[in-house]
Amino acid sequence: MSMGSDDHSASVSGSGPWVAPGEPKEDRNPSADASKHCDDGTPETPSLGVAASPAPADLAAKAAPENDDEPQNTLTKKFTDAEWSALRKFRVIWCLSRRKELTNSAIHLQPMLPATFAEAFPDNPGASSTPYILWGVTIDPTEPKNAKVSVILMKFLRARNLNPDEAKTMLISTLRWRQSFDVEGAMKEQYPEEIFGKLGKIYGKDKQGHPVVYNLYGAIKDTSVVFDDIQRFLRWRVAFMERSIALLDFETVDQAVQIHDYEGVGLFSRTENSKRAASEATSIFQGHYPELLTRKFFVNVPSFMTWIFWLFKPLLSSATLDKMAVVGSGPRTIGTALLPIIDERELPKRYGGSADGF
Repeated sequence: MSMGSDDHSASVSGSGPWVAPGEPKEDRNPSADASKHCDDGTPETPSLGVAASPAPADLAAKAAPENDDEPQNTLTKKFTDAEWSALRKFRVIWCLSRRKELTNSAIHLQPMLPATFAEAFPDNPGASSTPYILWGVTIDPTEPKNAKVSVILMKFLRARNLNPDEAKTMLISTLRWRQSFDVEGAMKEQYPEEIFGKLGKIYGKDKQGHPVVYNLYGAIKDTSVVFDDIQRFLRWRVAFMERSIALLDFETVDQAVQIHDYEGVGLFSRTENSKRAASEATSIFQGHYPELLTRKFFVNVPSFMTWIFWLFKPLLSSATLDKMAVVGSGPRTIGTALLPIIDERELPKRYGGSADGF
């Protein structure tokens, strides 16, 4: 199982993270059905060429040249040229116009996010122009040029190897899932402190300012009280993840460090319910929380579980492996791995640091 604010001035509706609409803007309400809008031959954006023009992807890149004014922060300044190119393509879509007065079809560019939001929320007729808050960042689909928004969108692009189409699919899936799961509601729910308060802790930061999140799998000996209600566990788990994300500013820090502690986990600790919960949680975080971890450490791992990591190692990408480390047991051994990353004053004594911890 993997575990994986900024715009507080915006008002949010009680039904979800939608920003309450302000004064209507007639010029900022693009069609919700982008493909239909393109086919009828009357796109809002002017034609950028005819059938013999460069490929649509190239046009998308040219629509926002390298010297275009992009809002920047510490994180966006680290984007590569390839990432900027993918981001610009991610923000527009292309279509062919078959207007009768044109001899050849013409290629047009339109903003992608309005169509993306409309597809994610088909029951909301205003979705294509309604700002949405994701992880504390307000995303305005009609005005996507914002440094923090760029950081958010880049996460979906990186998770899909800078493929804009696949990133769009992932973003739509994530927005739909957040609505159906009711993430906002999960964060407001009350969970038994005597159970879930022991399973997860957020304590300190690493040397680069990333918050450090601890998952304590052996903290509750009777796992039945944790996993008897799988949906309750998943809602707590998602709420805990959201709490850690709330510590990210998406200006200088956009990822967290995770430490998975298996102390106290026995050979027979895993039940069918715990396996199902772990599988569902992994699916949620892989599908809807992209690129939010900078490092992941597995500590106090029992010897009988170590082989599982080595069994699956060939299936993991090099980028994933670079973030992961399986560490032995005991403060000295664990400290050897963690102290280069986390200052001893930020690291609890049980992990080799000098902090009292939790």
